[in-house]
Amino acid sequence: MEHDGPDLGTLLWGAGWLVATLVLFVAALGLPLQLRRPRWQARLYGLAVLLAGLGAAVLANLALTLHDAHIDLTREQAYTPSAAAMQAIDALPQEVSLTYFYRGQDAEARRTRDLLQVMARRNPLLKVTVVDPDREPSLARRQSIQIYNAAVIETDGRRVLVQGTDETEIALGIQRALRRHSITACFLEGHGELPMDNFEYHTHLEGLGGHSHGDAASQVVEMPGHGAGRLRRALEAQGYDVRRLLLALRPEVPADCTLLIDASPRTTFLPAESLALRAYLRRGGSALLLFDLGFVVEPELARLLDALGLRAEQQVVVDPLSHYSTDPEMVAVTGYDPHPVTRAVSLTFYPGIRPFTLLPPQAGLEVRPLLSSSRDSYARPVAPVPTRVVEEAEEAGAGPGAGPRAGAKVADATPRAGIRVLGVAAEGRLDGAERPMRAIVIGDGDFASNSFLPYMANSDLLLGAARWLAREERQAAVAARIPVAPLVALTGRQLTFIFVLTVLLMPLLAVALGGIVWWRRR
Repeated sequence: MEHDGPDLGTLLWGAGWLVATLVLFVAALGLPLQLRRPRWQARLYGLAVLLAGLGAAVLANLALTLHDAHIDLTREQAYTPSAAAMQAIDALPQEVSLTYFYRGQDAEARRTRDLLQVMARRNPLLKVTVVDPDREPSLARRQSIQIYNAAVIETDGRRVLVQGTDETEIALGIQRALRRHSITACFLEGHGELPMDNFEYHTHLEGLGGHSHGDAASQVVEMPGHGAGRLRRALEAQGYDVRRLLLALRPEVPADCTLLIDASPRTTFLPAESLALRAYLRRGGSALLLFDLGFVVEPELARLLDALGLRAEQQVVVDPLSHYSTDPEMVAVTGYDPHPVTRAVSLTFYPGIRPFTLLPPQAGLEVRPLLSSSRDSYARPVAPVPTRVVEEAEEAGAGPGAGPRAGAKVADATPRAGIRVLGVAAEGRLDGAERPMRAIVIGDGDFASNSFLPYMANSDLLLGAARWLAREERQAAVAARIPVAPLVALTGRQLTFIFVLTVLLMPLLAVALGGIVWWRRR
């Protein structure tokens, strides 16, 4: 039996009700049907017994109503709100009115109606009214509702309309109604970043030929290229306004950009863009920087990262101990340092990630590692794309984009095992500014793409980062469900365990049992 966890007091009230009912039943069996008394005394006796029974029934039902418990006996927990939705309801700081207009003939709508009533019993600050527009059309007209399965959420004069039968989407709508200011996420473009307006996705599968991006390996849907459309829609589901930003055409980052997202740039920044990013952070801005292996850091941006206390290495991390599937360069992270971003994150993976070297940060800044590889990992040098090496070309007098000098060394080719820092979070006052800034820098951008965002806890990490950068980390974490193709995702260690168990241990066990039977019969 599975249930949503009623507290001990509620269970005791239910048990007390059962005991009281049993006592009344036993007592009723011992009562005489008739008294050998005068008629008026017999009638008075019968009336007293009737009133006592009715009073006990009323009191028992009143006790159950005041201490109601929701118990879901279905295996899928079909009649229990999601844990994220319940956390959002528990965290309500003020009264919220919710009117749900459902279609009575729709089974999913009736289920949502019941779930909303469960959520309302969880927290008295949530006032839920359910309305069937076919039976009460006047109320629907008064609220200007012309569609079925719509939730109207109101609090402090703010009104949010959510259409659907997903209680998680409704919980997100409640959080949007409670938000007192707008949040704008600006996606930086102009350097080959993952496009935010990409609506399609493809799923990476492992076949006999290994990992591939081709049509033969990606048989779920077709996809012309990587994109960050799923991340954009996940932010929009949180109630964030999303727009693109071409910084090369502007002197500075707009003041209304609550957080700036640079998802896997491929070409180098202009020095003016790096200075604009630094000025934005100095004004108290927030930035999520996903710098992949193909991105070369120009000197001004390198100075900004140096102030934040890190240096991006031109290396790729290889982790033989903790990786996703069978590729050791697809690093899997299972443990995290304590931070609001990672408090609800389990396993995340990164398809080709660069490490960072931690440096002493600028005074007034606090830098904390977010992601780290395992103790068995090592970093392998990779050559930068020649057309993107700015510093060396300029030193040689060839101009930007001319490529590295002949014989230029990339890095020490001798790999050494040890923990590598893969992502950091920085907070504080940059260059002694008045307003504190926040920044998260991660050495990979592919994990935020449509191909990898829905799997494991990648989306949880990115949404947690967005909430922290928007200074909403104290709010209950609710994420919209991302539809994905059915897929069993395993880490390399899990694949090894299954292989050893099914291919080696189980056949050997059968052989051993056969040998024991043969020996005993002999």
